[in-house]
Amino acid sequence: MTVEHFTLICDNVPNDVVLTDFGPRVIEVVKVLRRRTELGLWQSRSLLDRLPATVLEDVSQERAEATVRELLAVGAKAEVREQR
Repeated sequence: MTVEHFTLICDNVPNDVVLTDFGPRVIEVVKVLRRRTELGLWQSRSLLDRLPATVLEDVSQERAEATVRELLAVGAKAEVREQR
């Protein structure tokens, strides 16, 4: 009897977007958060009070990177974290 082992490789690992600093342009960051997360104004603003905050969970690499790029463009600091 032979035993075979397989390693599954997944190219589409879910990602999180974590906001670590909102920078000097709070209003612009809130606008990006509202657009990308579909949260309301109050919910988007309250995320800034709980840094580091996970603003998107379980999204594709492309969506996570696009969100981070947009946040960086308005002066915030954010990063993509792979879910393990």
